[in-house]
Amino acid sequence: MTRRLAQVAKKVGVSEATVSRVLNGKPGVSESTRQSVLTALDVLGYERPTQLRGERARLVGLVLPELQNPIFPLFAEVIGGALAQQGLTPVLCTQTKGGVSEADYVDLLLQQHVSGVVFAGGLFAQADAPHDHYRQLAERRIPVVLINAPIEELDFPCVSCDDAVAVEQAWRHLSLLGHERIGVVLGPGDHVPSRRKLAAARAAAEAAGAPLPDERVERSMFSLEGGQAATSRLLDRGVTGIICASDPLALGAIRAARRRGLAVPEQVSVVGFDDSAFMNCTEPPLTTVRQPIEAMGRAAVELLCTQIQGGEVPPGELLFEPELVVRGSTAQAPRA
Repeated sequence: MTRRLAQVAKKVGVSEATVSRVLNGKPGVSESTRQSVLTALDVLGYERPTQLRGERARLVGLVLPELQNPIFPLFAEVIGGALAQQGLTPVLCTQTKGGVSEADYVDLLLQQHVSGVVFAGGLFAQADAPHDHYRQLAERRIPVVLINAPIEELDFPCVSCDDAVAVEQAWRHLSLLGHERIGVVLGPGDHVPSRRKLAAARAAAEAAGAPLPDERVERSMFSLEGGQAATSRLLDRGVTGIICASDPLALGAIRAARRRGLAVPEQVSVVGFDDSAFMNCTEPPLTTVRQPIEAMGRAAVELLCTQIQGGEVPPGELLFEPELVVRGSTAQAPRA
């Protein structure tokens, strides 16, 4: 602390006592000197005191991987509204192919002296992706909350839907309908929620007395087209029930079945995940596992605000219970 005071004082040309007054929010310092001290902190790479971060607009970064999947705009709506109720201003950062990267957004947010950052999906959910920008946030002690996957080496608070329970619900539903050849469509191999879903699917299959063979597990990018391609391969192997790791993947699965001339749900049953917007308006309406977005989003904001205010947050991951929503894309297994 003494070294920091000396360096900042030298940079600005004021006394260490003046720097100390600025950092502690004490009166008796002109606004121009105060701003010079804060700028010097930024230039020298020191973290601003919590009470001085983003003080002009009380900004909070909300980083999303995309907006095409309806679940992310829903997260943005809930989290943005909860932040506004706390007097905080959300800064929406959405990645696009060939556009600004997640690391670039973090740099921009740091330049804006944000009070904190919420990540709802992103590179932190991919075990093999670069995580240097998250470490940068940790080193600068910026409050961070992650949604739906933790980073093992960084102790950021995390709010997640319980992937294991979601798959257990979907698997039990298809099993009760008489499906014995159940396949799963997941995200990439390093995607942490997909890893959890796969482990749960294997456990459910084992509990039913028939291990899940690798040929009934397909991976894909999270898109309708990816779901269609993955499901086509599963249909070649005779599956009658398909559990998908997102609703867009499930819509792709329905399209793949129809392209084969197979009726959904009479010949192939499909279960999605998220219960994103308009899934009750598809044809047939999609059976899916609903994430409790409202509760998760509000919990994320509460954890963030506690950190911004200098409080302690509980260690570990908060798991929220999902809910199976049965609609028209699942039915009794076809008779052999």
